[in-house]
Amino acid sequence: MRDSQGVDSSMLKGRRPIMALLDLLGQKWALRILWELRDGALSSRALRSASGDISPTVLQSRINELREAGILESGDSGYSLTPLGIELSESFAPLYRFAGKWADHLERKSR
Repeated sequence: MRDSQGVDSSMLKGRRPIMALLDLLGQKWALRILWELRDGALSSRALRSASGDISPTVLQSRINELREAGILESGDSGYSLTPLGIELSESFAPLYRFAGKWADHLERKSR
């Protein structure tokens, strides 16, 4: 069964939603792609360039997975976050702040 955005509920495969989401986001390059799209749409070429060393094959695979999950969409401007993807991206803000504190802690500890 599909919801209004076309997300296939079989992605959950009987798992708790948080575990399915973490599995999706745990795929190599998935978080980097989301991070690079946080400020707006990018073409495939621009997304690949912004993402570093990602191969075109892996990029397309991650894009397909994130599109199937309802997090990314494609349009005239390239790939962009869906409303659900924007909400997900915004939910990273506390983790991003924590990562900065953690990095500062590690830096102070290594002095």
